[in-house]
Formats: sequence, structure tokens, C-alpha cells
Amino acid sequence: MSISRRDFLIAMQAAAIAGLSPRLALAKGGNELYGAPKYGNVRLLHLTDIHAQLSPVHFREPNVNLGTGRSKGQVPHIVGAQFLDHFEIPANSRRSHAYTYLNYTEAAKEFGRMGGFAHLKTLIDQLREQVGPGNSLLLDGGDLWQGSGTAYWTQGEDMVEASNRLGIDLLTGHWEFTYPEAQIRKNIANFKGEFLAQNVFLSDEALFMGAESYDEASGRVFKPYSIREIGGKRVAIIGQAFPYTPIANPSYFIPDWRFGIRESELQSLVDSIREKEKVNAVVMLSHNGMDVDLKLASRVSGIDAILGGHTHDAVPRPTVVKNPGGKTLVGNAGTNGKYVAVLDLDIGNSGVRGYEYRLLPVFSDLIKPDAAMEKFIQEVRAPYADKLGEKLAITDELLYRRGNFNGTMDQVICDAQREVLDAQISLSPGFRWGTTVLPGDAITMDDVMNATAITYPETYVREMSGADLKLIMEDVADNLFNKDPYYQQGGDMVRVGGMDYTCDPTASMNGRISDMQLDNGERIEADKMYKVAGWATVNSKAPGEPIWDVVADYLRSEKTIKIKKFNTPRLKNVADNPGLEDQTG
Repeated sequence: MSISRRDFLIAMQAAAIAGLSPRLALAKGGNELYGAPKYGNVRLLHLTDIHAQLSPVHFREPNVNLGTGRSKGQVPHIVGAQFLDHFEIPANSRRSHAYTYLNYTEAAKEFGRMGGFAHLKTLIDQLREQVGPGNSLLLDGGDLWQGSGTAYWTQGEDMVEASNRLGIDLLTGHWEFTYPEAQIRKNIANFKGEFLAQNVFLSDEALFMGAESYDEASGRVFKPYSIREIGGKRVAIIGQAFPYTPIANPSYFIPDWRFGIRESELQSLVDSIREKEKVNAVVMLSHNGMDVDLKLASRVSGIDAILGGHTHDAVPRPTVVKNPGGKTLVGNAGTNGKYVAVLDLDIGNSGVRGYEYRLLPVFSDLIKPDAAMEKFIQEVRAPYADKLGEKLAITDELLYRRGNFNGTMDQVICDAQREVLDAQISLSPGFRWGTTVLPGDAITMDDVMNATAITYPETYVREMSGADLKLIMEDVADNLFNKDPYYQQGGDMVRVGGMDYTCDPTASMNGRISDMQLDNGERIEADKMYKVAGWATVNSKAPGEPIWDVVADYLRSEKTIKIKKFNTPRLKNVADNPGLEDQTG
């Protein structure tokens, strides 16, 4: 097969960036993946939602990501073949594998794992060298310190050191706030970059009592923004932490801190920066979730770009949002280190004149790992290697999590709770993090920790009425499908084991969940009591063993995993929704 001179030059560039031979880049289809020629005078590199994954992983994108109201059919609520059509991505290609769930098992076997800090280090260094010293920044949108066994056991300290070695300049947070305040402050002190969050304030009582703050006058806990000289221009980076942290996660870790979107405070801050700091551009590093960022961008003026996270949406092109002051680019850079977003800006004295945006999928087999980072990762994992490497069972299924309603990994967690804890029904949070295990592979303790490693992992078993169960389901569904993005918190639907139900995402609060029944077909009655198992309670610690021990015990006893019943709901009024393909996955 012959190639054109243009394709040959692209291959040379891809190979140089990836640190590989041209032959390998061509042979594996990497010709156009890493072409990011310099544009303008400022390069911003963006990572987000890595969830403590130091090594390359498999991570399957969703087959269900429904948008409701104005979000229906809009990015990021498009999946599968319609996603490929929208972004003009060839089917059965490396990029289609990176961005969709389609033919996942076969494609994963062909294209291998993605991400990994040693591979990210090589790619990011090359992308920064491409534009020269002083012309780039590396930004991380948060959810960096949580999501693996080593992060849990070191309280995020492994990821702080990894981010220092990677060269992260600026960071905001979400799961970072699920460690005690003393540990959070220790990690931030050891981080060589800057931690930013304009929307975290001390409570009135804590402020009166002299609790530690960045700025006593405003009550802000952290530095709200940073001004950087890049490419000869002054660029302001504003941090926006996850606004619903004390609702979605335990508030007892950080009882003195108050969060929120803080739209009015943000507008005032942007106006002040524009007036007093004489900047040439303003960028927000956000952990709001993409739908929230899209609404925020339509209401707050003066922000040139929002680099977002939280909802794990891998978006190849940013959305341009109009607002009273002009327009704002809104992007989101996926999860698990699968992608590096590259935003190149052409900035003049009066502002941004143009941009180029690329979301680069990080295929580990195309990128030579950085030797020093690889050695560091081995050292971090060494004390836990035997525990993490334990083979608990073999899976006959593709075990994945991401999707609005259920994933096969979630079903395993639910089945484990019902079996080990002797419950009729089990509940598991709709977390969007957690890596994928291919059919035929061993499920290791590493895989279990990747799906369960949180600082409030305790399980419970309690009696609940059918009415209480419906209330829980309705509350989570409203969080997911509320037509106003400001009332969404960015997770997926609570996962269930031992019961089925019908869901109408287009309905209103208390009208979305119906036809609840046990696996045996028995109707769940409002006034009847049921034995329910669960984990990850946010109001107080539960009394049971950590969820990973429960799951490990189940896997050891089962030896081979095949899903017996997949508890995904019957859906109403979404047949034409482009956020839905192949509901059973």
C-alpha cells in the first residue's frame, strides 16, 4: 500500500511527537492522531478526571447518555454511531474506539490500553516542546487524587507526586475534598502548581472563629485565580471546583466549607480581573460538568474558554456559546488519562483572535513511556503489588460502568452485596469512574479497587419500605434528568440489584419511576419492608465492611463471572433520543 507525501509527513510528525519510529506509527494507524502543529501564541493543555489511574487502562464510553429538555440531542448527549456522524469520525478506527462504546471488546483487543502517566509524560513534554518554553500551561480539572487502591492507601499523596513529575501547573477539585481537611491542605502544600477554586467559601461561623482561609475579606478558602504570562500575553485562569461537593459526598470531611456555582461571584470576579489585571484572555478551569458549563457560559460574560470536567465527556470539538458579552468556548476532556486536550489561542492585545482545539486520544501502544515516570509508578505500586495483583475470578463478561442506568461492573457489585450480605435488594452509587475488564481476563483486586476506592466505603444492611426506595430512586433521577442543568450533579442513576423498574426521563420529579418489582416479578409495595444492602452513605459512616472486601469475597467464591440478571430499567419516551443506543450494552 502506498501513501501520499502529505500522509507521510503527517506520519513523521506523529512519530516525532509520540517518540516512536515512523513505521510503528503508520502500522498501528497513528498517522493523524498526534498532529498538533503550533497555532497562535498560547498553548493550554488540559487533563481532567484521571481518577488516580497511573497505569494504562481500558475504559468503555457510554451507550446511554440521555439529554432532556434543551439538552436532548445536544453535545455531550450523543452516543455511538450518531456521535461518529456528528464529529465526522470514521467507524472501526482508533478514534471511534477512543470516543464510543462500539465493538468495544474487539477494538480494545486490537488497539490496546489507553492513558498511563508514563505515556502522558512523553506526549505532554513533546506538545510543550513544540511551542517552546514559556508558551504553554498544563491544567488539570480535578478528580486526580481518588480512584485507585494506591491513592486510597496514600491519601492521594501518590498522585500529588505524580502530578508534580508530570508538570501540572494549575488544579481545581472535587474528589480531592473527600479526604480530611488536614490531608487536603497537606496535599496542596506538596503540590508544586497552584490549587484554584473561586467558589469555595468559609461558613459564617468558621470565618468568625478565624478558620484558615486564602482571603479573610471574602471568606474564600482557596486562591480564586492565577495570572500567567504565556507567549508574551497575560492570561487569567479561574478555578471552579465541583459546586455540589457537600451534597454528593460527605460534608463531615470539610464541615466549614461552603460550595455552589456562585454565578454572581464569578461574574464579579471576571469583571474585576478584566478591569484591574489588564489581561488579554480569561479561561476557566472547571469541574461543574458540561451541561452546567454550557448554561454558565450563556449567562456569564468575559470568559474566553471553559475547560471542563466532572461528567467525563470526551468531546472532540468545543461548543461555542453566545452570551451578552460575546462568546465562550466550552470543552470537556474525558477521563482516566485517555485524552489530552490541546487549546491553542491566537491572542492579541485586545483579546483572542482565533483558536485551534484538538482532543488527542492517548493510545499507550503508540507512545513510548517516559522511563523516569515508569520507574516512579513501579515504586509507588511496589508496597501493594501482591494485594493488587490477586486474581479473584475470571470474567466471561465485558465489565464496564459508564452509562446512565447500569453497567456490568455495577451489576457485579450489586450481586456481591445481595449474596454476601444476604439482602433482597442492593443499591450502588452511579459513579462514572471505574475501569473496564475485558472478557476472559482475570478480575484482580486492582480492578475492584479501581471501581470502589473511596474514603467512605462502608456497607450497610437495613430495612426500607417500598416508599423509601421509590423516594431514593426519584431523587437520583431528578439529579440526573432535571431539565435545568443547575440542578444536576453529574453522576448517573443509582444502580440496583434484585429489582427492576420503569423510568421516564422526560417526566418531572416523583413521576419518573414506576412499576418497581423484585426479580421474581413480585410488585414492590409502598408500605412493605425490604432488606436492602448498600454502601457509600454520605451523611454518616455505615457499620459494615468496606465494599471492596464484600466484592472480593463474592468473586473468590464465584470464580467465574457471568451476569445472571442485568437490572437495567424499562425506558419510556426516549426511543428517538440520540443519547441512547443498544440499552442493554
